[in-house]
Amino acid sequence: MPVIVGAPRSGTTLLRLMLDAHPDLAIPPETSFVVAASALDESTDDARARFVDTVTAYPPHAPNWGDFGVAREALAEAVQGLQPFTVADGLRAFYRLYAQRFNKPRWGEKTPDYSFHIGVIGSMLPEARFIHLIRDGRDVAASWRQQWFTPGHDPEVLARAWVDRVQAARHAGLGNTHYTEVFYEDLVDRPEPVLRHLCQFLDLPWSNQLLNHQERAPLRLEEHRARISRDGSVVVSHEQRLRQQRRTMEGPSTGRIGSWREEMSEEEIRRFERIAGSLLIELGYEPAQ
Repeated sequence: MPVIVGAPRSGTTLLRLMLDAHPDLAIPPETSFVVAASALDESTDDARARFVDTVTAYPPHAPNWGDFGVAREALAEAVQGLQPFTVADGLRAFYRLYAQRFNKPRWGEKTPDYSFHIGVIGSMLPEARFIHLIRDGRDVAASWRQQWFTPGHDPEVLARAWVDRVQAARHAGLGNTHYTEVFYEDLVDRPEPVLRHLCQFLDLPWSNQLLNHQERAPLRLEEHRARISRDGSVVVSHEQRLRQQRRTMEGPSTGRIGSWREEMSEEEIRRFERIAGSLLIELGYEPAQ
């Protein structure tokens, strides 16, 4: 089971669509509910109902259940049949229902912020294989600050957010045979060898369809529904979400590598590198300062 993690705007959606193009593998949009579900008490009489409530109403301010095309009733029925009930098996039931929509036998996960929760997820789902997608933090910042979900526009805030996610994933993953790292720059420049490596890591037979994800990408991204808050206001529209991922509908391109050079001022680069410079160097990126 691949679990794709990484800082937002690192190419995780691109990688999700590439792997999802495999005839045996279905990867849903970001779930975000796995960690919340992991905290549930499995021993209570209403554990199944609370699991379904948690999964289908997360995040509480603007649930994303509509993205998955799975009926709440179908999940409740599948969970009711689990004897005994565990959160891990409840999650597997969800992933299985999602994969069945596409007649695929295997499933995966892609939620960038699970970078902070590799240990929890790995303990609960030992079949998880973590793929940490890493991109030059300056390119991440230049893209992230333009999005509706940015943590801020200050380069130091963005630097800390990138460093925190990359370091959390590496701290939990390095030395673990269930963890591997992929660099965005390699993925878009040499997709076939990178994807062949990932197929070996996942014990997945090679398929040339991995190289043509763009053929199905528009259909797959249609799943990204508008996010509506509890009070009825629109957090982000369906159209905004499509625009946010428009480049993933094309074949891989190196055109965005180094975009920070044009999109960040010298002062912004200096401030970003003051926080993130040592990690950039550790990862093999050349600092500007």
